[in-house]
Parts: sequence; C-alpha cells; structure tokens
Amino acid sequence: MAFIGNTPTTQAFTPAVDYFSGNGSTTAFTLSRPVASVAQVQVVIDNVAQNPSSAYTVSSNTITFTSAPLSGTNNIYVYYTSPITDVIAPGQGTVNTNSVVSSISLTTPTLVTPNITTGLTLTGSAGTVGQVLTSQGSGAAPTWTTLPYTVEYLIVAGGGGGGVNSAGGGGAGGYRSSVSGESSGGGLSAEAPLSLVSGTSYTVTVGAGGSGGTGATTQGQAASGVSGSNSVFSSVTSIGGGGAGSSAGAAASGGSGGGASGSPATGAAGTTGQGYKGGDTPNGGGSGGGASAVGGSGTASFPTGGTIGAGGAGVASSITGSSVTRGGGGGASGDSRGTVAGAGGAGGGGGGSAVAGTNGTSGTANTGGGGGGAAFGTPQGNGGSGGSGVVILRYLGSQRGTGGTVTSSGGYTIHTFNSSSTYTA
Repeated sequence: MAFIGNTPTTQAFTPAVDYFSGNGSTTAFTLSRPVASVAQVQVVIDNVAQNPSSAYTVSSNTITFTSAPLSGTNNIYVYYTSPITDVIAPGQGTVNTNSVVSSISLTTPTLVTPNITTGLTLTGSAGTVGQVLTSQGSGAAPTWTTLPYTVEYLIVAGGGGGGVNSAGGGGAGGYRSSVSGESSGGGLSAEAPLSLVSGTSYTVTVGAGGSGGTGATTQGQAASGVSGSNSVFSSVTSIGGGGAGSSAGAAASGGSGGGASGSPATGAAGTTGQGYKGGDTPNGGGSGGGASAVGGSGTASFPTGGTIGAGGAGVASSITGSSVTRGGGGGASGDSRGTVAGAGGAGGGGGGSAVAGTNGTSGTANTGGGGGGAAFGTPQGNGGSGGSGVVILRYLGSQRGTGGTVTSSGGYTIHTFNSSSTYTA
C-alpha cells in the first residue's frame, strides 16, 4: 500500500530497556534510540524512580541527569514507553500518482499569465545609484527616474567699484545663503536649499567686481564706480554691488548700495534679502553698503576735517568648514585737507584713500567686497575695483557631483567656484 510519511517499521513499537553503570561523576549517557520528550521514558536509579520534571532531560539519543548517579553496575535503567518518533518529510518532486492511494488525484496547476502589455521596452539597460523605476501609465514604457538631492548654497555677487574725488565706496555684492542656521544678506534668515537632479549640468556664473572710477586727471574732476556683476546658480541670482557715487554721477543700487557723494546726497538702495543701502553724506562721500549693515555716513565737517564711517560689514559663513566673512562694503574717500577716509567693511571691503594721487583699495577677490573711493586732490587716484564673487555648494555624504574645487568637512562634500564654470550633479 502506498503511504506518505513514516514507514510502518518506523511507526512500530518494540519495548526496550537500556542499562547504564554510574560512576559518581558522569551525567550524560547515550540512549539506544532517539526520544523527543522525557514523557517517552521511565528512569530508575538504584531502584528509585526518577522525577522526569527535575531529575533528567533528553535530547535525541542523549539523556542528561541533573546530578551524577552514584557508582554501581547497571544501577541505572531506562525503559522506553512510546514508539520512535522520527519525522520523515518526502523530498521535493518525489510525490506522484504512484505514491498515493488511488482515491487521491493530482492535477496539473494552471499558470496565470501576468497582464503585461507587449511591445514595451525599458529605457536604458540598467539604472544607477539614486534612480527608481517608474511608469507613465498604461501602455507607456517604464523608465529609470533619477531622484533629486538637496544642496545648500552660498552665492555672492561681484562688489561695486569705488568713485574718485571725495567719492563714495562701492556696495558689496548681493549675498544669498541657504546654509542652515546662518543668515542671508540684508538681515534675513537662510533661504530654502535647492534640489538638483543627478546627471544634469548647471551653469555657474561668478560675477566680476565693478571697476573703480578712472579718467579724472586734475583736481576737481570726478568719476563714479561701476556696479559689480551678478552671480547665478540654478534659480538663484545674487545682484552685483552698486557702484559708488561721485560729483560726476549718483551712486548705483545693487545687492548692497553704493555710497553717496554730494552736498548732501543719499546712498543707493540695497536689495531685499541680499544687502543694505550705501552710506549718506552731508558733504563729501559715504561708504558702500554691506551684506549685514548700512554703509558708514560721510562727515559734516568736510573738507576741513572729520572721519567717515566704514563700509557696511559682511556676513560670516562656515559653509566650507571654516568661518569666513564676505560681502563688506567699500570705504569712502577722504581728503588731503584733513578728512579721514572710511575703512573697508569686514568681509573684503576695500578702504578709501585720503592722500592725493593714491588709489582706493580694491575689494578682496571672491568676497564680493566693495572698492574704496579715491581722494580729492592733484594728481587724482583711481577708485578701487570691487572684489569678484563666489559660488559655494555643499551636500551631505560622499561626492556626487563634479565641478569647482572639491573639499569635505563635517560630513559634507563642498564645491567652491571662484570663477564661472559648470556643475554636473
């Protein structure tokens, strides 16, 4: 007769007794047949029945006593009370119609064909890290889609140039930041970070600093500074700093406004979220605005003496791992007759000159600092040029994109662009 499971031989029960001799130290003894439970044997030592719940345990062919039986010859016996309990599972694919009784029939299973539209092809042979397989709907071929990743940025525009002849200082380049916990320009909080798509190329534009005023050759001639150029990455644009004013022309607005020149005159406006206005003046020049402060004002005692306030201060950022201040306004020019020039604002602003024939100091490169104004007198100097801007990106984890100078700090990968280029995400 066909059967499934244990053979009749395995299921049969033949009474048996195992005898062992104790030695006072041995606790484990080998049984002649496997058992699965202490309920399948009765154990006697020195004619005393043993408690199965505490005196011993069994595991297959081994019986282990809680304490070693005393010495004696065949003073231990184990009486089997149930059949062998081996479980025999039929091997995969070994059960067929010949293995079962005739009243049982086996049928071939029906395979269900998945409902897949034919003629579709997968775009691309394989995905890459960061991609997921997506569908555009019924009948459309599935495609690999790249998930975006988050990037924090600091984007500073070029600073404005300083003027000539009792002129103002250049305004700092616009300052925009999305670094968590830091400030953007103009006193605002950090902006939202960007989401970039892997494999996409993004143009990086680093704004040049505006040139300082030039061409004035004799005392009394004047020239205004030129505004800086914008810095751009993705959807974010920082506005170039405003050029400084002079008697030849008013100060220009920008990321931060250029300092005024006149009797009296008002500094030019900055851009909301990027910088402050330039300094005013009752007579002479005002210093350029900075990313975090209004430019210093001129002095009412010009031209007989006094001190002009410094260019507006910039903003400090640790996006690269070290704290660096950028976006300082340029200082206004002084006068050889006693007016002290304005100092450059913290963050790369160039100081103004107070000696005839000397140039205003240029803003520091890649800070967006404004240029300093040149003094009244003969010969005439030139206004300082604005400092160029910078674009810095960072994201958590190992390097994913290419472009710029790549460094790492605090678990971030950092890309610094000191000149225009391309970032490939």
